[in-house]
Amino acid sequence: MEPAARQPRLKLHWQVGIALLLAVIAGSTLGQLAWFVAACDFVGSLFLNALKMVVVPLIMASIIHALLGLSDGSALTRMGTRAMIYYLSTCLMAVLIGLLMVNLIHPGIIDGLPAGDRLGLNAAGDDIRAKLGGHGVGDIIGVFQRMVPANLIEAAASGNLLGIVFFSLLYGYFASRLPTELAESQRRFWGGLRGAMLGVTGLVIMTAPLGVFALVAKTVAATGWDAIRPLALFFVTVLGGLALQMFVGLGLTLKLIARVSPWRHLRAMSPALLTAFSSSTSAGTLPVTMDCLQNRAGVSARVTSFVLPLGSAINLDGSALYECVVAMFLAQAYGIELSFATQFVIVLMAVLTSMGVAGIPSASLVAISVILGAIGLPLEGLGVILAVDRVLDMCRTAVNVYGDSCATVVVARLEGETGILQAPN
Repeated sequence: MEPAARQPRLKLHWQVGIALLLAVIAGSTLGQLAWFVAACDFVGSLFLNALKMVVVPLIMASIIHALLGLSDGSALTRMGTRAMIYYLSTCLMAVLIGLLMVNLIHPGIIDGLPAGDRLGLNAAGDDIRAKLGGHGVGDIIGVFQRMVPANLIEAAASGNLLGIVFFSLLYGYFASRLPTELAESQRRFWGGLRGAMLGVTGLVIMTAPLGVFALVAKTVAATGWDAIRPLALFFVTVLGGLALQMFVGLGLTLKLIARVSPWRHLRAMSPALLTAFSSSTSAGTLPVTMDCLQNRAGVSARVTSFVLPLGSAINLDGSALYECVVAMFLAQAYGIELSFATQFVIVLMAVLTSMGVAGIPSASLVAISVILGAIGLPLEGLGVILAVDRVLDMCRTAVNVYGDSCATVVVARLEGETGILQAPN
């Protein structure tokens, strides 16, 4: 008698989706219990720490091994150029979508009048000024300083992803130009490290449903859904812009340039998107994103290992769109009519700061403060968006991760790879 066939295990994206739904229910019903919140905080912190633990060695090993495997030295320049053009184009598209949405909906205007008085803008500034004191346009210059870290170990410990990526690119480039025997030993070492880290990553990914449940349940328990109501129109404007960027802008990019199915890509990336949504960290989600691209979308490790870490450091479409909407929303709330030239400044600053300020604590607030300072608006307006910032942070992080994955697929297709997103996931 033959043994019964083993039932297929529930796929990861379904596990994470169910965990997300259960987290909303549990957070809403058990949020008043201190032990439940403490348990969720503990489990969620463990999951985030596990994700962050593998990020630095996985990035370094993946980039260096990818460069050591490039037989054609021009391939690095070609992929890098294509990736940067894509990043700048989609980031600009995201900001313009945000600008369009905020000019159509006018979230800062209520019943024909500026909403500043209703939002209590005059009393919201002290805490924000204290948190953001000392930051300004010079933070954009600081991105180049973080790109070349004085201490690599300190950069790894502080999460300076841009410095890690830059060092890995340099190391991989020059290691590939060593004599054949030395280059081969380097390739074996970094290939072995990458393989080991992928094994560790796989173990961490198996715990994703539990981690997602803990993180989302804690958020719902702490803030509830009432936090959305005071700024509902602003909330809808941001969500509408993020949806347009994700499903229309990036979807058309996949369809017209990469010539793959956006729906199939969305399904392939669903575990990474749900993890990004629950954790609010695109860098921490990087191991899951890499796993989805290689094992579910069919992109080669050569392209994934180079394009994805670079995009995680500088390609933040969702953040750029959010910064633009916040600046325009606050201008409307103050009753300030912005000229076309000022709106152009907002667009330019949103693109630059989204790529340059990601490594600073309270990154989105700092980036927005740079924009507000450039157009002459007071910082106190930032206080009113904090009520919905946490939920919107989850949403824009998912768009950031999705944009990185789309960039990887586009570059892979331009590099001539076939079979991407062709088989059922």
